[in-house]
Amino acid sequence: MPETYYVVSMETHDLLVKRAYLKRGYNADEAAAGARFCSSAAYYGIRTHNAIKALHLDELFGSKVGRWKPGARIEKIKSRFAAAEIWNANFKLGQAVAYEAMDTCMKLADQYGVGMVSVDNATHYLWGGGYVMDAALKGYLAYTNCTSATSEVVPFGGKTPTMGTNPHSWAFPTQEAVGFPIVIDWATSTVAMGRVQVLKREGKLLPPNSAVDAEGNLTNDPNQAVALLPFGAHKGYGLGLIDELYAAYIGGGLPQLRGTALGDPGEKRASTFFFQVIHPDALNGNGFANHRTQRQNVKAILADILGHGNEKCILPGQPEANSGALSKQHGGLLFTKAEVEELNHLAAEISEPPWNPVNFKTVQI
Repeated sequence: MPETYYVVSMETHDLLVKRAYLKRGYNADEAAAGARFCSSAAYYGIRTHNAIKALHLDELFGSKVGRWKPGARIEKIKSRFAAAEIWNANFKLGQAVAYEAMDTCMKLADQYGVGMVSVDNATHYLWGGGYVMDAALKGYLAYTNCTSATSEVVPFGGKTPTMGTNPHSWAFPTQEAVGFPIVIDWATSTVAMGRVQVLKREGKLLPPNSAVDAEGNLTNDPNQAVALLPFGAHKGYGLGLIDELYAAYIGGGLPQLRGTALGDPGEKRASTFFFQVIHPDALNGNGFANHRTQRQNVKAILADILGHGNEKCILPGQPEANSGALSKQHGGLLFTKAEVEELNHLAAEISEPPWNPVNFKTVQI
C-alpha cells in the first residue's frame, strides 16, 4: 500500500534542527554539523537515524543529562605514525567529530594512500553510512565503526545485553560503474534500536527473533523490547565484537557500563569511533585482465556479479540512492505524519511555531 509523505524543504528542516542544538548549548559549528547530518539521513531515507533519533539520543545520553559537552574541543594525541591520528573528542557532538575525522582521513589518504583516525571519549555519530558515502562520492574507499551509546545487544548464547548495536559502514566510489556509491552499512543486531523506535511510532511489529523483553523472552512488540539479538547468530555476534575490540585497543571502557552511571566510577562511559579512508590509487596493482583500467575492472566485476540471471538483484546503497532520487524529484525531505508530529514536539520544546501539515505538499509512494 502506498504511504503518504509530507515534503519539507531542507531549509525548513535544517533551521529547526540548528535551533534545537543551539538551544541545548551547542555552538554554531556543531549545530550546523547536526543539521547537515539529519538532513542527509532524511534525504537518503534513513528513517531510523533522522533528527528525531539524533535529538532523542541527546536527551538520553547527551547535553540534557550533562554527559555530552557542547562546545568541547578535540584534542589530538601525539602519534609516531604519519597516516594515523588519535583524537580525544572530550564528549563533543559526535556528528561534528565524525565529519572532521572523515575529512582528515581523506587528506591523509591523498598524501599517504591511506588515512585513519581513532577517536576516544566520543558520543554517538548515528548513521555511519552517511560519512562513508560522503567520502565515496569524493572518490575514496571508506570505512567506519563505532561502539553504541549503550549496551543493548545480548551476545550469541547469552541472556544479558553487554554489547552495543555496533554498526559497520563501508562505501566504494562506484558511481561510474553503477551510478551511485555502493554503501554497505548495518547494525550488528537483528534490527537497529532506531528501527524499534520507528516501528513503535508507526504502530507496527518487529520481525520475529529480533528482540527480548525484560524477562529475556522473545518478543515482536516494540513496546516490550528491552534488548536485541545479534543478526545471523554467531556471525552477527562476531561482527559486533569487532567494534568492541577496536574500542578496547583505542581506550574504551567496559561495554555494560557504557552510557550508564552504574558500577565503578573510575570506568569510562563513552563511545569510540574508528575511521579509515583508502585512495583507490593505493590499491592499484596495474595487472587487470584484457588491459582494463582500474575503473573499467570495477565496472566489469560488478556487471559479472549482476549478470547470469542476477539482473534483478540490487546492490547495497541502491535503496539510499533511490530515496535520494525521490527527495530530489519532490524537492524536499519526505516525512510521515507520525514523524511530523514528533518534530513538532521538538519545535514546542524550543518555543518554535509547529509545522502545519497543510503548508506542505504531500506525495504517495
